[in-house]
Amino acid sequence: MRIGNLELQNNIFLAPMAGVTDKTFRIICREMGAGLVFTEMVSSKGLYYGDKNTEELTDIDLKERPVAIQIFGSDPKIMAEVVEEHINPRQDIDILDINMGCPAPKIVKNGDGSALLKNPPLVREILRKVVEVSTKPVTLKIRIGWDVHTINGIEVARIAEEEGVSALTVHGRTRDMFYSGKADWDYIKKVKDSISIPVIGNGDIFEPIDAMKMMEYTGCDGVAIGRGALGNPWIFKRVGLLIEGKKDIVPDAMEKINIAIKHLNMVCDMKGEKVGVREMRKHVAWYIKGMRNSNTVKNEINTIDTKDEMIRVLSNYAQYMFEFKTN
Repeated sequence: MRIGNLELQNNIFLAPMAGVTDKTFRIICREMGAGLVFTEMVSSKGLYYGDKNTEELTDIDLKERPVAIQIFGSDPKIMAEVVEEHINPRQDIDILDINMGCPAPKIVKNGDGSALLKNPPLVREILRKVVEVSTKPVTLKIRIGWDVHTINGIEVARIAEEEGVSALTVHGRTRDMFYSGKADWDYIKKVKDSISIPVIGNGDIFEPIDAMKMMEYTGCDGVAIGRGALGNPWIFKRVGLLIEGKKDIVPDAMEKINIAIKHLNMVCDMKGEKVGVREMRKHVAWYIKGMRNSNTVKNEINTIDTKDEMIRVLSNYAQYMFEFKTN
């Protein structure tokens, strides 16, 4: 799949998720076959004013490329200046993605994220200014509308195409749905049919077959997998196997636990043990979800503060699962 002048390995992408798609998780998903990964949302104002925590979100490793940095904001001048000063000079950033889909209250209360869907003229102004100055392909992430009364994804999609956006990701929910209900694949299909730039479908892809069904049903050019990748980076490899007509390889408990330990070591190396162990609590819960006695292990993990202790608990759990399987 091609976005702008960038030829990607495949069309199965890791969707951006705040507090999840950090450098370590992006590397793991790339190793598992994701054709493109996205950073967590980065505040354009945070970069503009030199906020250290915001700048840390832009840290990229060569092993995760190609990578898209996702920024959010609603001030066209600030966003354009940030692109010129902070994004364009970076050789490790391949794509610039603009978020107009985040439903979080703290984002939309400032007029950012999906709140922009209520203001198409401002959407146009932002895209025009950013595309004008960007040396990277510019992509856009949207929802289908603000609420059931203002579903205007097609209008915004046409604006994006007119202003030179290279590809569009559409999450098939309105803002007021957050992540509830069912993603509207019918509307994603309508968006795809209304524009000629690549459309990436997003929403309710939890199994490899879901990705295939979305592409077949909507005609979209690729898919972005978010919640379906939590504790499940294998989904990218499995979708690839399905596309190639090969046999599905479902990870067993041992593989899941081994990847959790690898993930733990990576995040502790990159962020330090204290931060890494705390951040891994949620990831471990996702990795072992649905496994035998996983709640007991999860509860224990949530009390642990050292890497060695977390590895000990996970190793013991792996041994327990192995013995259970062989008995």
